[in-house]
Formats: sequence, C-alpha cells, structure tokens
Amino acid sequence: MESNNKKQPAKKPTAPKNSPGNIRESKTPKPKSAADQKITKDTHSKDQSHSHKENKADHKEEEGHEHGGVFGKNTELIFSLICGAALGAGFGLSYVAGIPEQVSLILYIIAYFFGGFFTAREAVQTIMKGGFEIDFLMLVAAIGAAILGSWMEGALLLFLFSLGHALEHYAMGKARKSIAALTSLAPPTALVVRDGKEEEIGIEQLVLGDTIIIKPNSKIPADGVVIKGEGSVNQAPITGESVPVDKSPVPDPAKDYTGEKSIKPQYRVFAGTINGASVLEVKVIKEAKDSTISRLVKMVNEAEKQKSPTQLFTDKFEKYFVPIVLVLVALLCFAFLVIDEPFSKSFYRAMAVLVAASPCALAISTPSAVLSGVARAARGGVLIKGGRPLEDLGSLNAIAFDKTGTLTEGKPQLTNVIPLNGSSEEALLLIAISVEKLSDHPLAEAIVKGGLEKLKKQSLPEASKVKGITGRGVQAEVEGKKILIGNKALFEKDNVPAEIIKQVEDLEKGGHTSMLVKQDNDFIGILSLMDVPRKEAKNVLNELSALGIKKMIMLTGDNQQVAEAVAKQIGITDAIGNLMPEDKVEAVKKLDKSEKMVAMVGDGVNDAPAMAKSTVGIAMGAAGSDVALETADIALMGDKLESLPFAIGLSRKAKGIIKQNLWISLGVVAALIPLTILGITSIGLAVLAHEGSTLVVVANALRLLAYKNDQKESTKSKG
Repeated sequence: MESNNKKQPAKKPTAPKNSPGNIRESKTPKPKSAADQKITKDTHSKDQSHSHKENKADHKEEEGHEHGGVFGKNTELIFSLICGAALGAGFGLSYVAGIPEQVSLILYIIAYFFGGFFTAREAVQTIMKGGFEIDFLMLVAAIGAAILGSWMEGALLLFLFSLGHALEHYAMGKARKSIAALTSLAPPTALVVRDGKEEEIGIEQLVLGDTIIIKPNSKIPADGVVIKGEGSVNQAPITGESVPVDKSPVPDPAKDYTGEKSIKPQYRVFAGTINGASVLEVKVIKEAKDSTISRLVKMVNEAEKQKSPTQLFTDKFEKYFVPIVLVLVALLCFAFLVIDEPFSKSFYRAMAVLVAASPCALAISTPSAVLSGVARAARGGVLIKGGRPLEDLGSLNAIAFDKTGTLTEGKPQLTNVIPLNGSSEEALLLIAISVEKLSDHPLAEAIVKGGLEKLKKQSLPEASKVKGITGRGVQAEVEGKKILIGNKALFEKDNVPAEIIKQVEDLEKGGHTSMLVKQDNDFIGILSLMDVPRKEAKNVLNELSALGIKKMIMLTGDNQQVAEAVAKQIGITDAIGNLMPEDKVEAVKKLDKSEKMVAMVGDGVNDAPAMAKSTVGIAMGAAGSDVALETADIALMGDKLESLPFAIGLSRKAKGIIKQNLWISLGVVAALIPLTILGITSIGLAVLAHEGSTLVVVANALRLLAYKNDQKESTKSKG
C-alpha cells in the first residue's frame, strides 16, 4: 500500500495493558511538535536506509514497469487524455464537410501514439521476459485495425485501455510508501552513555547492553528496559493502548534481559514510543534491525508482496489466452494454402478474428465498474484504493476491529462520580477538579473536562502542594485538608472498608479505571473513567450483522476486562485483549483460515501489519495514523464508522456488476471468434459488436454512481 511521505502518525491514548487501575504521575506533557519530530529519509540509519532501498527495489521489480515520463509520475494518465482528445477531435472533424480525411487520419495517428506508448512499452518488456499479456494483444489488435483502415476503432480501443491502466497504476503508485512511513517512527539517533560520557550516535550503532538516555517528550530510539527513572510513556504508536503506561526501573539493572521472553510492561519500552515528562535511562535489549518497528516493516512488506487470487487468475488467463489468439491468427493468415482463396482474403479473415478476439470490453469491464464504484464511494465519504479491495469487501464473512479510536472514542471520559460518607457529588467534583486541573495527564484532563461539564458554573477552591505519586495517583492540600486521589495501590496501607473495595472492583470488572478520593482520614468518593464506545458503534454493528457478517471480533492491546466490557455494550461477538501487533496478525490469520474472507478495521500503527495480512484493510480516516491509512485498502473518511455498512453494500453491488460485465465481454468474444472464422461476420460487424458490448458494460458500470444507501435493504435479504 502507499502514500505520500508523511509526518509521524497521530498518536492515540489507550488503557493500560496490565490493569485498569494503573494510574499515573502528576504530569505527562505532550510530545514535541511535528516540526521537532520530523524525521527525514537522509537521517535514517544505514540499516533502515538499506532496508528501505531493498523494499523499493522489490516493489519496482514486482510492478515490472515504470509509468513516469515527460509529465512526471502522471505522464501515463496525461498521455491517455491526449489520446482521447485526439480521438474525439478526429472523429468530430470526420463529419465536417470540406475538411480532408487526412486531417482525421493524422489525429488518429496521434491518438495511436499517445494511447499505445505505454501499452507498447509494457508489451515489449513482457515479451523480453518471455511472457504475454492482454496489453500485447490489444496492441496487435489496434495495429490490425489500422492495417484494415479502421483507425478510429483502433484509437478508441487504445484510449479506453490506456485510461484504465493509467488510473490503476496511479492508485498503485500511491499505495507503495507505507514502509517509508513505518521506518520514520523510530528516531535516527540515540544519546548513549559509554565510558561515563554521553554521545549521540546513529541507532544502527547501538549494541545490546548499551545504556541510552531518553529525554522528556522525545521518541524512544530502541527496544529496552528501564534501569533508572520513573515516568509514563505513550505507547499508542506501537501497542494502541489508550492511556500512557507508567514505567519504573527493573529490579536488577545489571541482568541481561536480551533473552527474556516475558518482561513486565512497566519495565519495558519500545522504539518509536514517546516518553513523558521524566528522564529515563534504558538498557538496549534489541538491535535496530530487530526492534518492534523493524518487525512491523517486515510484516507489512511481506504482506504487500502477496498477490490476490483475482490477480493470479488474471495472470493465468493472459498467459494462455494471448498466445492462443496469436497462434490462431497466424494460422488463419495461411488459410489460402488449404482453402482455395487468395492471400488477401485469408489475411482479411485473420485480421477480423484478431479484432474480434481483442478483449476491448473485457479490458474495461472491470476498470469501468471499479472507477464508478470508487467515485460513488468517495462521494459517500469512503476512499477505496482499487479494484481488489472493492471486490473483496463485498465477500467478507468476518470483520476484526481495533478497539481504541475505532469502536471507542479513543480517549478516557469521566463515567462515574460516586460520593461516599455523606459527601455530595458537587463537593467531590470541586475537590477533584481543583487538584487535577494542575496536571495535564490524560486521566486528569478527563476528570477536569467531565467534572466541569457536570458542575456547569462553580468557583473552584485553591489546591496547593500538589505532588504526583508515580503509578498510584496524586496528593495535594485543599482548604487546609490533605487530599489523596489514586488507585487501590495508593491506599494499600489504609484500612479501606470492604464495601468501598467491592465498588471499585465492580467498576474495574466493567472496564473502568477507578480512583478513590480521600480527604484527611475519610474516603469521600470514587471516580471512574473509561474509553467509551462511539455513539454509532452499536447501530453500525447491528447493520453489519444484518448484511450477513457472521463474526465481528475486537482486537486490542487493552486488558481482557476492558475488552469484554466494551464488547458487551456494543454487540461484538468476540473480544480478545492483551495483544501486541504480531498477536493481532496471528488473530487475523486464524480468522482468514476459518472464515476465508476477513477485514481488519483500525486506526493505529500497531494495526498496520494486521491490515496488511487481512483480505481487506480498513483505516479510520481522521483519527487514523498515517501508516494505518497508507497500509489500508480502504479508508473511512471523516472518521465515520457508519460509512462501513454503506461501503460493504456498494462493494456487493460493484462485485455483481463486475461479474455481469465479464460475462457480457467474454460472451461477445466467444461468439465473434467462430463467426469471423466462418466468414459470417465482417470486420465492421466485429468492431460494431465490440463497441456495442463496450458501451453496454460501461453503461452497466455507471449504474454504481446512482447507488443509494437504501439498497442495503436488498443486501440484507441476500445476507
């Protein structure tokens, strides 16, 4: 898949992987600006640059052809449009009295040149490799039409074919930059401590066991374990967790952790994640080429090299159809040796068969439907990157969803305010807001925002002596009274009443992050937060179920309790938590085997490999990271989840029209070939039949432009 060179993916908050009660230090400043974080290709490590060059070479070899030229990367499309303009001018002038026929002929020749330029080049390249494609057959058919004087028909054939190819290659070219976007996540250099001195080196020079210093608000350059310092790290770019995860030093900093398969989340950091407000010292446990980011690059690269079944079928069809037609035409040229007729008649019959066998309607039957479907989808707020995802989307049996930012809002919200021991909701919120407003941690911001919405207008008391307690909560003084706000761990030495503990545990079982509020010696309330489901999520899943989607699975880096709580609220059939990116890939692979066709819907970098391995990768638009958006086959623009049922309904309609077009075009070819061989059909009739079938398939494809959402009702009955 691909894209333009983009900035680092947008980060998203998510719930801690280890427990819903994992709170934070008092401040976790936001990452640096995009300008500070921008990483250029020139500053990448040697290993990554080399890997990227290899990837580009692989893609170039796989694509097999270059489509740039005098007009840049869009040269093929511009050539096609020039071809169409010359064709139209020549055809129009042929009906103007007084203008010599040679003028139209010259315009047709110009159309031949621009329409056949890339077709001829690709045909030659393919033949030199010992293969044949429909490109070659189309070219020979156009030449045959010219020999027989049918210049307009040949030019029209080349125009339609070149336009379809140009648009297809343009879409493919835009989809091949996801690996560059992935590699840009990791910073190019690291601040390493060697022989007691700090020095900045390229990440490719890091060795196992090196100690690196991670400054506040900076990207972490390598996978490792924290050996000094405490703070929170935004892991959304890698794990998709909705809330920054607190980090603390490992118990034994001198230990070799390179061979450890299970390292607790609070000790481990990943390359490409973003440090919070504290300075951390990290021991490197993986070289740059083996980091989590590098694995993501490898997974996406491998997935992109795999051809779709439709593509394999087309390759196979071309492999046999083109040479068979060419052999048949060659034999017919020598029919005069067997039949008592002049060579000119045999040659005419051979050219008629060549024109009859040229798959003009076949060549544009799928592109025309795809273009109509893609145009209609774009009008409905859905970006579809080509024909394969458009077709495959309508064949889905299962859909896997990322949780955070896809099925949920992607940020914690205040969900419960429970006063205790005679306190009121208003008094509890006034105290909590006055303390938490001094922190910019996502949880604190959520408490302040949600609390102020409930209070409407109130003057807040002054909070002082605010101090964060890493991994537990915060303490302060309000109106001379000591205030503590935090998770159960903060009050483990206190004698918390059993009924309060039960309330907290019940909230956490429901997927909430809960906090106790203590004033001096009394517990005055419980606050809970949760990354809440999108308002439209439940209705969307109901529509998908009605469309015949059997399984809807949620895959998330959050803990299983959070996953199950969200699934219960919105109607997900299965929820799987505690997943790393590679785990999501394995889950998608299993679904693909059991359900045959599966889509992956996500919005994070961590979703990119799973998207690439799925039948169809679907990215949430505005909320999606650059990499997920680039790697995906389909993007829901405007961050509208409700566009998904519309896209699937449109895809099913498009798939049906593509099948109809293929039957029409192949049927015409199958009928015309024997009729021309027997001399029943002339070249004129063959061209007329081809152009007629071309108009039919194009008109049939254009019906997609009128597709309406209410057509999903008919889809329901089919599903």
